[in-house]
Amino acid sequence: MHFLGEIISIAVAVSWTLSALFFEYAGKKIGSLIVNILRLIFAFFLLGSLLFFTTGSFIPQNADADTWIWMILSGLVGFVFGDLCLFYSYLLITARFSQLLMTLAPPFAALFGWLLLGETLSPMGFVGMAVTLVGIAISVLKRGSNTAASVGEETLVAGGSNLIVVTRCEKESITRRVISKLSPNLRLHLPLKGLLLGIGGALGQGLGIVLSKQGMNYYSIAAKGTDVAGYIPFAATQMRIITGIIGFALIILFTRRFRDFKDGFKNRKAVSATFAGSIFGPFVGVSLSLMAIQHTNTAVASTIMATTPIIILIPYILLYKKKITFVELIGAILSVVGVSLFFL
Repeated sequence: MHFLGEIISIAVAVSWTLSALFFEYAGKKIGSLIVNILRLIFAFFLLGSLLFFTTGSFIPQNADADTWIWMILSGLVGFVFGDLCLFYSYLLITARFSQLLMTLAPPFAALFGWLLLGETLSPMGFVGMAVTLVGIAISVLKRGSNTAASVGEETLVAGGSNLIVVTRCEKESITRRVISKLSPNLRLHLPLKGLLLGIGGALGQGLGIVLSKQGMNYYSIAAKGTDVAGYIPFAATQMRIITGIIGFALIILFTRRFRDFKDGFKNRKAVSATFAGSIFGPFVGVSLSLMAIQHTNTAVASTIMATTPIIILIPYILLYKKKITFVELIGAILSVVGVSLFFL
């Protein structure tokens, strides 16, 4: 099917939107570290059940040493480092702004795809990526007046003619003072820690997906002619999840967070939200993302999947009763235009 990878990438963006909302809710209840390991445990059994009914084995089969090495690296970079950063950033700057920073994942993926896989991107692909990223940016950033205005626990808008993002901030940070000297009209009040964690999440996803593609290339050769050959993205995802579970278990062990892990099970709403997020995230979303990069260029797939900040506006309207401004609407349209350029 033509453009199959691009279509799957759009489905991934929707899935990750739902996953982000569920995980943000659960993280506020029981903490990001506990949510991370719980979601991976849930996803392990979900994927294991799928593999059992399709291949006859609960765990991945027919993978050689090269496959395991690359998938372990991908799991460490994508799930342990990347998602630990991302989930913590949810608590500091909310899923909406965290997903905005995840738009840095495509450039990271393009860079590492070039370095590790020798991939190239056409000029129109670069244009599409640029337009999509601009559309995503202006749909969630706001142009404000010279006076800051509070909007509850959401955002504060300030500045002159520059695009800005401002969240509640009690004291002026060193970062803000530096930015003010460089550009008096620019106000970036996102907590520096949350900002860096969001960037770390994007780096983990961008590099992790490239490492996964390399691992699946080896897996395709090793599993050729076997039952698992048609389900490599799902088996590869479970391999990454196994690595993630071990990684987070070691973190809990060394930080002595056993009580937090035990108490997390007692919060039924948080556990239910984590389970739902596990379905849309590591089970459906991640597996489909690996399937997408099998059928299209890594950077193209990553850019389309990065439209999550646009899609996440829908539940903000329907569930949180937020209004979309004209600038946000234009940003959404630009994002669609940018994605369409990949089809030319």
